[in-house]
Amino acid sequence: MMDITAALFNVSSKELRNPGRGGLGVSRVRHIAMYVTHVTLSVTMRDVGTGFGRDRTTVMYACHLVEDLRDDADFDRMVALTERVALAAFGNKASF
Repeated sequence: MMDITAALFNVSSKELRNPGRGGLGVSRVRHIAMYVTHVTLSVTMRDVGTGFGRDRTTVMYACHLVEDLRDDADFDRMVALTERVALAAFGNKASF
C-alpha cells in the first residue's frame, strides 16, 4: 500500500517509511495511506502501525485527521482515488 500511495502522490516509499515525521506533504500522504489501509482494506490499527513502523495511536490520529479533511472536496477526491486504486490492487488482501 505504501508503494502505491507513494506513486500516486509522487513521493518515495522510503520517505513514507522514514521513522521521522517528514514534511507536511510526506506526512499527509502517509496519513492517507494509513487511513486507506485501515478503513478501506480493513486492516487493524495495530497491524497498520506495525507495517508503517508506527504505533497504533498514530494510525488512529491519521484516520481521524483524514476523516476531518475529507470535508474538503479536492482532498476527498484524492482519498477516493487512493481507495479505488487500493481496492483494484488488493481487493480484500492487504499488503503494505
